[in-house]
Order: sequence, then structure tokens, then C-alpha cells
Amino acid sequence: MSLLLALSGGAIAGIIIGVIAFFFIFITLVFGLKIVRQSNAVIVERLGRYHRTLTTGPHMILPFIERASRPISLKEIVADFKPQPVITKDNVTMQIDTVVYFAITDPKLYTYGVDRPISAIENLTATTLRNIVGELELDETLTSRDTVNSKMRIILDEATDPWGIKINRVELKNILPPKDIQDAMEKQMRAERERRESILKAEGEKKSSILIAEGEKESKILRAQADRESQLLAADAAKQARIMAAEAEKEALIAEGEGRAAAIALINSAAPSAQYVTLEGFEALKVLSDGQSTKIVVPSDLANVTGLLTSLAETLKDPKPKK
Repeated sequence: MSLLLALSGGAIAGIIIGVIAFFFIFITLVFGLKIVRQSNAVIVERLGRYHRTLTTGPHMILPFIERASRPISLKEIVADFKPQPVITKDNVTMQIDTVVYFAITDPKLYTYGVDRPISAIENLTATTLRNIVGELELDETLTSRDTVNSKMRIILDEATDPWGIKINRVELKNILPPKDIQDAMEKQMRAERERRESILKAEGEKKSSILIAEGEKESKILRAQADRESQLLAADAAKQARIMAAEAEKEALIAEGEGRAAAIALINSAAPSAQYVTLEGFEALKVLSDGQSTKIVVPSDLANVTGLLTSLAETLKDPKPKK
């Protein structure tokens, strides 16, 4: 009986130990299994001291001895900070808000490097922005955003490197000058636009006048060229007409001469008698006597007195008035 009691006591103890082991394994699996998601990291501390960094995948830690931190995102983070009052070199106070793009490159440094890293980046951004803008005037600040962004990124990246943070980009989101400065800038911009409009209008009128003058000049040149060409054509036509008239007159004279020559040749070839020659002379004298002026007829044969007397008688019988 005592043996059965001893055996039953040992079985109960074994059962209790088994139950305790089961609960220990269960608790270990429940609290010790850690699954790290993609683009995340987990810091593991053993008894309050940094032990290791868990990357993507399943991991086992010792419950009650090791403690895992909250997952740390390794993706790029966008921090939009509220506007900060900044004073420029020419004593103009404006509100500027910034946007910082950064990523965590070392989870250990990010966890142990600085307390409240986001707040630290915000304060560092505000002080850096004041230092850079304080060296610029208002107009330079409005037109030099890229320069300010580059300087701020370099300074912030160097300052946050011990914190395990990489600053990728810094952008000035809004630059808000005071209301009176905005009104003055709008008036200045309106005046500049009006000035440009006046310049463009004057340049347009100038170009229009130049084009009109050039058109009139070219028109006059073309008109003069046309007149000259027409005069040349008219002179050429008159010249051609005169040449043709001269050639016609020449041909007429040649034809008339050739006719006379042919007539004389025919008369000579016919061997005319003295009576024919005398008759032709009388015909010539008859034609000569038809004139209106005083006539003196001298016969070709001075020895022929009868012909001379006859000629004088014909002259005296001329009934026409003498001038």
C-alpha cells in the first residue's frame, strides 16, 4: 500500500513537472517568438543591455530575460514641421515651414543615440533655417530656395549621422512674409508687369513702323524700277519704229533710184533723137513754170537764139502774179 502511495506520489510529481514544462514551452513560444516584417528592425535587450538587432523574418527570444523593442521602420519618412518665425538680413520676419525626408540607417544608433529623434530633427531644422535665412535678404530668400534646401540638407545630414539617420531631402514648403510686405510685393509685381507691357507695346509699335517704312521703301523702289523698265521699253519701241521707218525709206529710195536708173538705161538703150530730148526739155520747163516764184529759164544751148527767145516769150506771157 505504501508502495502504491509512493508510486502515485511520484506520478503526481511527474505530471506536475510535465505541466510546468508544457506551460514554460507555451509561454516561451507565445512570448519568445518574434516575427519581424519587411523594412522593419527590432532591438533586443538582455537584462536591460543591448544584445542584438532582429531583421526581417522569425526570431526567438528568451522571455523575462530578453526584451524586444517596438518595430523600427527602415522606410523613408516624411516629417512636415509647422511654420517657424525667421528673421531675414533686412529685418523682415516671415513664417517658413519645412518638409524633411529621412530614413533610419542604423536602428541601434537611432534607439540609443538621441531622445525623441523626431523632435530633435525638428528643433535642429528650425535653428539651421534661422542661421541660413538670417544671412539672406528677403528677395534672396524668395529666389534662393534651392540654395537654402541644399545647405540645410548637408548640415542636417552631418548632424544626424551619429543618430543613425540619413537626411535625403529638405524642402521649404511655404514662405509667408507679413501682410504689408505681401501687399508691397504685389504692387511691385503689378508695376513690373505694367512696365513690361509698356515696353512690349512700344517695341511692337516700333517694329510695326519699321515694317511699314520698309514696305513703302520697297514699294517706291519697285515702282521706280517699273517706270524705268517701261521707259526703256518705250524707248526701245520708238527706236525700233525709227529703224523700221528708216529702213522703209531706204528701201523706197533704193527702189526709186533703181527705177530711175532702169528708166535712164532704157532711154539710153533706145538711143533717143534730138527731137525727143527737146520735147522732154519743154515738159520740164512747163513743170518749172507752174511755180509761184519768179522764174528765169536758161536753155542749155546758148547758140540757139530761137529757143532763147521762145523761153523769154513764155516767161513774159506768165499770167500769175510775181512775188
